[in-house]
Amino acid sequence: MDPNTLAGLILLVGIIFGIVFSVPIAISIGVSSVLAATPLIGIDQAALMTAQRMFTGINSFPLLAIPLFVLAGVIMNNGGIAGRLVDAAKVVTGRMPASLAQTTVVANGLFGAVSGAAVASAAAVGNVMHARMVNENYDRRFAAAVNVASAPAGMLIPPSNTFIVYSLVSSTSIAALFMAGLIPGILWVLACMIVVHLYARKQPGKLKNFERVSFGDALKIIWRAVPSLLMIVIVVGGILGGYFTATESASIAVVYCLILSMIYRTIRIRELPGILVDASRTTAIVMLLVAVSTALSFVMSFARIPDLIASSVLGFTDSPAVVMLIMLIILLVVGTFMDPTPAILIFVPIFLPITTELGIDPIHLGTAFVMALSIGVITPPVGNVLFVGARVARLRIEPVISRLWPFLVAILIALIVVAYIPALSTWLPTTMGL
Repeated sequence: MDPNTLAGLILLVGIIFGIVFSVPIAISIGVSSVLAATPLIGIDQAALMTAQRMFTGINSFPLLAIPLFVLAGVIMNNGGIAGRLVDAAKVVTGRMPASLAQTTVVANGLFGAVSGAAVASAAAVGNVMHARMVNENYDRRFAAAVNVASAPAGMLIPPSNTFIVYSLVSSTSIAALFMAGLIPGILWVLACMIVVHLYARKQPGKLKNFERVSFGDALKIIWRAVPSLLMIVIVVGGILGGYFTATESASIAVVYCLILSMIYRTIRIRELPGILVDASRTTAIVMLLVAVSTALSFVMSFARIPDLIASSVLGFTDSPAVVMLIMLIILLVVGTFMDPTPAILIFVPIFLPITTELGIDPIHLGTAFVMALSIGVITPPVGNVLFVGARVARLRIEPVISRLWPFLVAILIALIVVAYIPALSTWLPTTMGL
């Protein structure tokens, strides 16, 4: 058998074996990379090469933005910021049908945008809103589903760790990707709000809305949330204005969140070690995935696997619409058992040459990539946001999934709209000259 073919077969079998037997995905990717490189360069060189590529994969200054944004998100999650954002969301949604559920959706969009972490958003907003929804006659399963479905919107609304990873792999502008994700992120929020509205129409008179807030009180509530929301302006505005890089903006975000939490008196000095440990755990997982996925990408390139896949796809069709559909289907399936970070590191090198040859903008491709993989975090069997949302609601995942399907349908429709209307992703970056 040809060594390149054998290497590809080993990679495929190794990763599938790991998934089937619940081996951690980082271990599956790392071991498969070593074994796949063995027929090409020998076992000794394969082990050495894998170790070197793992190190060089995370030895990157731009990649330092990820642990810093993770730390900022953990500080916000512990700093009482979620409650202020929920109050601000109430002002926007208070007079809508099913206003508590609508508030959950908007609050997740706001908190996800500030923290950039879907899991943190599901935990923070869920802890604030779930009990209130249940007390106001919402079905427990639906209340949990609302939180789960809307939490990943922050993975698209800037700043986004996922876009940083895509930028590193594709060599595209982080600032352009941040702006490209804004409209799709808003569409994600609107899709969830539409489902909530339809749910409210089936529950006439059963769901209590918030009491009307006076104009003066509304201004006070929004003013209390402005310092939290200002972080988005500082981080994204600084990057767009060229005042600092994404990594520098992440460090500014950490300092800003610390100062804000100290002003709010929601974090004490003695709590900081625990916050740092919590952020370190998440960072270690992400960086290990980046490291092993970098080694895997090198092995695939060395074995010319992306070239083989590209020639096969282009031999089957040269239609950008069909290629986009194939890509979305693959990503939706992959997202059900793989986190977005390793999926981007593995599949972007495969699809980027194909889509570039067909004239698909890399910025548009990145938006479709991230949005498709974001759906995976709320779907079984490995949807971490789904598990966190169910745990916050003290439910098993099966009852939550039974109420999650309408949201998934709406979000899939939004994904198709984003994938086949490139202007939704490219208009803002183009208008801003990015």
